[in-house]
Amino acid sequence: MNRNALLFGGVALLYVLTGFFQSWNTALAIFNMGLISAIMALGVNIQWGYAGLFNVGIMGFVALGGLATVLVSMPPVGEAWAAGGGRMLAALAVGAATVAAGILAYRRVTAGRLRVLAVIAVFGVGFVLYRALFDPARDAIEAVDAASTGYLGGMSLPILLAWPLGGLLAAGAAWLIGKTALGLRSDYLAIATLGIAEIIIAVMKNEDWMARGVKNVVGLPRPVPYEVDLQESTGFVERAAWLGLDPATASSLWVKLLYAGLFLVVLLALIWLTQMALNSPWGRMMRAIRDNEVAAEAMGKHVTRRHLQIFVIGSAICGMAGAMMTTLDGQLTPGTYQPLRFTFLVWVMVIVGGSGNNWGSVLGGFLIWWLWIQVEPIGGAIMHIVTLPLPDGSGLKEHLLDSVQHIRLLTMGVVLLLVLRFSPRGLIPER
Repeated sequence: MNRNALLFGGVALLYVLTGFFQSWNTALAIFNMGLISAIMALGVNIQWGYAGLFNVGIMGFVALGGLATVLVSMPPVGEAWAAGGGRMLAALAVGAATVAAGILAYRRVTAGRLRVLAVIAVFGVGFVLYRALFDPARDAIEAVDAASTGYLGGMSLPILLAWPLGGLLAAGAAWLIGKTALGLRSDYLAIATLGIAEIIIAVMKNEDWMARGVKNVVGLPRPVPYEVDLQESTGFVERAAWLGLDPATASSLWVKLLYAGLFLVVLLALIWLTQMALNSPWGRMMRAIRDNEVAAEAMGKHVTRRHLQIFVIGSAICGMAGAMMTTLDGQLTPGTYQPLRFTFLVWVMVIVGGSGNNWGSVLGGFLIWWLWIQVEPIGGAIMHIVTLPLPDGSGLKEHLLDSVQHIRLLTMGVVLLLVLRFSPRGLIPER
């Protein structure tokens, strides 16, 4: 326990030093994303640490959480709904009915050529009807003030509701994915989840009617006040002056602190729930399945059903983290969801912190995110000092200074190698 406290204290010291030597605005900005990263790491740890599921489609579920913020909090675009909203809902209903009818035909028709023809006929007719409704509806919606809207909008509800609903949206997608992919071996499951994540992000980028695609949705509502409003408040300005802060700095710090409070409440609630689950009979059963599926199945445990359960729970947490991240950004930008880059980063957090240990995942989230943000400016400063003796215009000096941008990935690799060498089970290993 003392070792764990020292590790958390060391990471906290990094954030405090950032505040002293750079600015408290910077430290709080990194801390807020560290909280969100810790929640993502918790979701992945539940899948891998509890059940051994190798999911590399994390960004797909994070993106669905971000989409939920638009669907929940943005106001509906009345002209777009009038132009093609009804036809779009009809098209989606036809698409869902086609899939259901195809599954029903596959199950009810006797195996053979007749089954193949029946399924092909159902999907063929359904696809034609779907496109006949979808294409004109999409074109009509996207033509409505395309520069600023061109999409259906949302439900104009409080954005905090998007956090649990983002988790539910990711959980629903995970259930559909899990019903087809969880029977695969771990390496094939990784490939399948990565491909599905790419499909989700590609749909979000290209379907402008849904969330403007790569045009982005900006101006999302906020659960905290705007800095400008705080600066116009006489009471707030007086309190800032009493603390010796100018209104702009004080308002920025206060907003970041409010976000940190909201994110911290979610993180603590999730840690409490995941710790209770881990130490329950259900948690022991999941670890038994992870360690020996054959023995667990011989004891009467339904392995595939439990895998689906844990896959849905972990994905829901990642979806909630995605909704929180989009809320913090204040905009949905599908182009920033890069599965290989950020999936790799979250996995490093879990491995470095300690797979199978919830507190280890949280520690890894804070530590790795701080390193990801800070090693480039720190590395740049060190490289400038190292290259001072070299003359200006030197090819070697220019090459070393230009290489600083790659120090992030180098640092992640070095940290991962050091942890795997000296603490293979992570900084806070599973008991």
